[in-house]
Amino acid sequence: MGVVVITPNALDQLTPADIQRGLQRHQAGDWGNLGEEDWQENDKAVHAGTRLLSSYRGDSGVAFWIITESDRSVTNVELHISDLMLSLQKC
Repeated sequence: MGVVVITPNALDQLTPADIQRGLQRHQAGDWGNLGEEDWQENDKAVHAGTRLLSSYRGDSGVAFWIITESDRSVTNVELHISDLMLSLQKC
């Protein structure tokens, strides 16, 4: 998984437990709230060495992505765009 980078908005909206559970599931090949086609693409990507994408919800219902780059050097934890927009509207 390489270096884990968590965006400021994800740190603000997710608990450490949400992030840890998501990272554990992502590393185990449980891609979360993705459709069947995306699951299949991720399963292929594990062997092909391409980008991995997972989608989860924190305990508060906030949706977030975990994305591992194709070279496996960096894994990003970030909010889904819809939850990011809601977060920004609260400012």
